[in-house]
Formats: sequence, structure tokens, C-alpha cells
Amino acid sequence: MHIIDMHTHIMQENEKAANWNKDFFNKHKIFAANLMSAPGAGKTSLLEETIKKIKNEFKIAVIEGDLQTTIDADRINALGIPSHQIVTGTVCHLDARMIHNVLHDFKLEGIGLLFIENVGNLVCPAEFNLGEDLKVMVFSVVEGAEKPKKYPVMFHETDAVLLNKIDLIPYSGVSLKELEKNVLEINPLAKIFPVSCKTGEGIDDWIGWLKQQIRK
Repeated sequence: MHIIDMHTHIMQENEKAANWNKDFFNKHKIFAANLMSAPGAGKTSLLEETIKKIKNEFKIAVIEGDLQTTIDADRINALGIPSHQIVTGTVCHLDARMIHNVLHDFKLEGIGLLFIENVGNLVCPAEFNLGEDLKVMVFSVVEGAEKPKKYPVMFHETDAVLLNKIDLIPYSGVSLKELEKNVLEINPLAKIFPVSCKTGEGIDDWIGWLKQQIRK
């Protein structure tokens, strides 16, 4: 009997597509950042605030991933930024082949910075390499300080963790200090940015770090 490990096969195929994507980004001098989060953490709001502050310095495009609708892509288009929507249906993450297919059709001439807003999910997106230069996790502080330990894969795989909605800390009963400690226990190398899209607190620190990564 010949047994096929489908998970291994899927991941191998994903890596092939991710390598193609990486080569494409390098060839066209595109810095690609993969934004991940649970649903409702504020990825799109964070992306909007980031774009507003840097769109005069970088030519930006966005790939949006959602189970249904083009709502988030419409929000990005409203900022004058080209976006391409991937509707995944029942698939809870973007994979490299999805990005690969988009890169054949999406007009990216002259683009220097590509944001990939992944499907809202606290587990699956981190498992799939997209060929990106940077993995960024947006985490809503009101989800609880214990979540990094309960969902370690996402926190372990990311380069930066944006602790969003810190304006709600006084009403949440969550300790920001405990949350940061738990993040670093899972990923000691993660860069942590407490931010609020509502008040603007911490956004400039995040953007300053992002620019450093782009210009390395």
C-alpha cells in the first residue's frame, strides 16, 4: 500500500509557489509584508492608518484576503491605493499559490511596497509561507493576555506584533505588561508595538520600524 501524506505534499507545493513569489518580489524590487490577525483585531484599520502616513514616500499596492465580500479592498481603494481581492470561500488563510496567481494579473509596475492582508484567523495563516519579506501580526489587546500561550504558532512565526486597541486597556481588565511578557516568552525576537488606530498612539513608532525594514 502506498500512503500519500497530503499535508506534506500541500506544504511542498506551497513552498515551490512561495519561492516563485519571492523571486518575483526580488526581481521587481517589491517589499512584501504579510499582515495577519484574528477577525476583528483591526488589521484593515491599521493598514489604512499606515498607508495614510507613508503613501507619499512609497508606491503601495494591497492584496486582500477574505472569506467573502470586497469590503476591505473597497476601503483601501478609497485611499487611492490599488488593491486586489482574493475571496477564499471556506479557506481560512491565504497560501502562496493564491498570491502566485494574483501576481500574473495584478499591475505592480513601479510598486515598492506590497501589503498582503491575510484572512482573519489566529492559527492557519502563520503556517503558509507566501514569499513575503515580513510577517506582522495585529493583535487586539481585549482578546486577553493569555492568547499568545494558547495560540503560539502565530506569535512564534511573526517578526512584529502590533498590540492594537490599547485605548481600551482601561476597560478590558487586561494587563499590557503581562501580554507583552507572554508574547516575548513565545517569541523573544518579536518587535512589539502597542498601538491605537483610534488615538494614533504608537503608530509612528511602528511606521519608523517598518521603514527601516524596507530600506535594509
